[in-house]
Amino acid sequence: MQVLSAWLFVGLLLANPGLDAQQPLTVAAASDLQAALPAIAAEFEKDTGQKVTLTFGSSGNFFAQIQNGAPFDVFLSADIEYPKRLERAGLAEPGSLYEYATGRIVLWTRSDSGIDVRRGLPVVADATVRRIAIANPAHAPYGRAAVAALRHERLYEQVRAKFVLGENISQSAQFVQSGNAEVGILALSLALAPALRKIGAYVEIPASVHPPIEQAAVVLAASPRKAIARQFVGALKQPPARRILQSYGFAVPPPDAR
Repeated sequence: MQVLSAWLFVGLLLANPGLDAQQPLTVAAASDLQAALPAIAAEFEKDTGQKVTLTFGSSGNFFAQIQNGAPFDVFLSADIEYPKRLERAGLAEPGSLYEYATGRIVLWTRSDSGIDVRRGLPVVADATVRRIAIANPAHAPYGRAAVAALRHERLYEQVRAKFVLGENISQSAQFVQSGNAEVGILALSLALAPALRKIGAYVEIPASVHPPIEQAAVVLAASPRKAIARQFVGALKQPPARRILQSYGFAVPPPDAR
């Protein structure tokens, strides 16, 4: 299984249009899946013998790339609206959309920061918090959720000048992990991953203060591997994948959801 950056992968594929259908299944995935999806893909590879290439990035950027012909087989978005729009535009296979999870956000800081995130979102207004890492709300659903939560708590105008915007939620996590921001509003899935879990602390932000982060997968219409792509989306509905997603804090739909 390979993991590539979004722009590197797209550049390679567009520069080599002769790559044939025997290449690995290509999956464009939201960055909040960086901890969970490799394990799911490894199970899929073991079960099917089909290699999978995972490319992580912001859902909005992938949406734009797919509209412009980026050659992915499957799109796992952190915002269900992007797959729906692709389906309406004829760029996704009809009936292939599946809402695989609902994401959650947390307020995270390094354990050595001296900041008590147990106080919740109001702590971001403290003078000791000079920079707040969030994903760019222009194209990252986790960034939009962060902004909505801050607006709900009437903190947004007070702290917006402190924002450090990541291209995606993974880059936002890197900013606060490295100390370039004192706190970050991040995906729970990343806070539970080993890299952050062992060096930081977090508190969940109530789901009631922001719109739900409904995440969906879809098979892309341009894929030359639609059968195996549908099989991959189908694997997300099975108990092994569901358990992996739940272990990283995602809420998953009922087992009979289609």
